Amino acid sequence: MTQRPVDVIGAGPAGLASAAELRRRGVPVIVLERAEAVAASWRGRYDRLRLNSSRWLSQLPGMRWPRGTGVFPGRDDVVRYLEAYAERGGVEVRVNTRVDRIDRDPEGWTVRTPSGDVAASQVIVAAGYDHTPDIPAWPGRESYRGRLLHAAEYKEPSPYEGRDVLVVGPGCSGMEIAYELATNGARRVRLAVRTPPNILLRSPVGPLLARLAMHTSPERADAVMAVVRRRMIGDLSDYGLPVPAEGIFTRLHRLRVAPAIIDKQTLDAIRDRRIEIVRAVDALDEHAVHLADGSRLEPDAVIAATGYRTGLEPIAGHLGVLDERGVPLELHGEAAPGLRFIGYLPRPAHIGLMGQDARRAAAEIAAAWPAERRSTWRGRRRAAAAGLRGRAGAVAQTGR
Repeated sequence: MTQRPVDVIGAGPAGLASAAELRRRGVPVIVLERAEAVAASWRGRYDRLRLNSSRWLSQLPGMRWPRGTGVFPGRDDVVRYLEAYAERGGVEVRVNTRVDRIDRDPEGWTVRTPSGDVAASQVIVAAGYDHTPDIPAWPGRESYRGRLLHAAEYKEPSPYEGRDVLVVGPGCSGMEIAYELATNGARRVRLAVRTPPNILLRSPVGPLLARLAMHTSPERADAVMAVVRRRMIGDLSDYGLPVPAEGIFTRLHRLRVAPAIIDKQTLDAIRDRRIEIVRAVDALDEHAVHLADGSRLEPDAVIAATGYRTGLEPIAGHLGVLDERGVPLELHGEAAPGLRFIGYLPRPAHIGLMGQDARRAAAEIAAAWPAERRSTWRGRRRAAAAGLRGRAGAVAQTGR
């Protein structure tokens, strides 16, 4: 009987790394991607987006970033890197294949798509932690007639030139979008904050230090980072951003909420009040935004940098492997026999660590894979590659 392949859901960093590592170990694997190309989530993000971690800490197994890439690769750099990674690893990606649900069956798993079921021996779900844009259900949101969009829809600042813009949410994206608007012609930029964020300056060594801090207690790590904040950020209470009561690592462990990593220029814009900090959004009406302090704003646009959901409930919610927020309960191994989730634990230098998780998962799967089937699959791949090389040589000789 033919051994079913491993099905990987998602052609982002975690999915491509998982597939490449499985293929390298001789395990047949197919990647199912709902979009028309790999790295789809990166392609759709705003132009200014850059990694918060350096390229040295953000590479996938077996492939460095191209020479000349900046310290913090930008959106287009990431897309090109992932395209090259998939090609180099010989990863089979079935694009335009949306996964609606995964179910157990007597021989493994059935992955259900609009174009038909795909049988799998095992499944790796790697569709991305930041998968589904999430705008809070503010009272009055449905009746609001102003322009309201999620940060996922924001691309660049020119449509907001001369406009009054309210950005909601002080995370990495919210801070960066607010800065870009404030320095590229927006008439006024306000940033609505409910919970003061933990703030760090973007630094090449920052993620490395954070990795080391992850190996100590959250309390001890928070104490160290409090000193770093005092020296590098200072007191922003007068600008509406007091030091949070809960430290970086305590919040990261409790809520899996990462700090806001910003550039010094963004910090300067807050101090210069080019970015005005205001209270949280409480409600909307037809024409206005109502804040927690009772004030009423009428911005030309509201950009909700309010995060994402995993979007896993439709495909895996019935399996009992997700928590109340839709995040996998098991993030370091099998969530169920033959089912793994990779890339759902936000950590410093996330892409690099997703690659490590993918390598570990591939090694575990390969160790349990029938050796004779693995060698047969390798032989078929080598024969096919040799055939392609032979045909290419014949074409070169004949000139056809």
